[in-house]
Amino acid sequence: MRRISFSSVRCMKWGRTDWSDSRIDDVVHRVDAELRALRTDVSALHRTLIHAVIGMMAAMITGFVGLAGLIVTQM
Repeated sequence: MRRISFSSVRCMKWGRTDWSDSRIDDVVHRVDAELRALRTDVSALHRTLIHAVIGMMAAMITGFVGLAGLIVTQM
């Protein structure tokens, strides 16, 4: 992801006083593309977190079942 420095923000803020329609359309398309990429990244992170939670739950259940089996066989 590209970092924006303060100087580039200042240039954008005070650099242009009038924007043409084509320039505004270009900015809108770039922002839309960045948002689509961000949504894709967030969706991938969401899937990864779901898989991690499911894996942890499976490990915990396996541990509890093993512990219960150990307790039952020792009685």
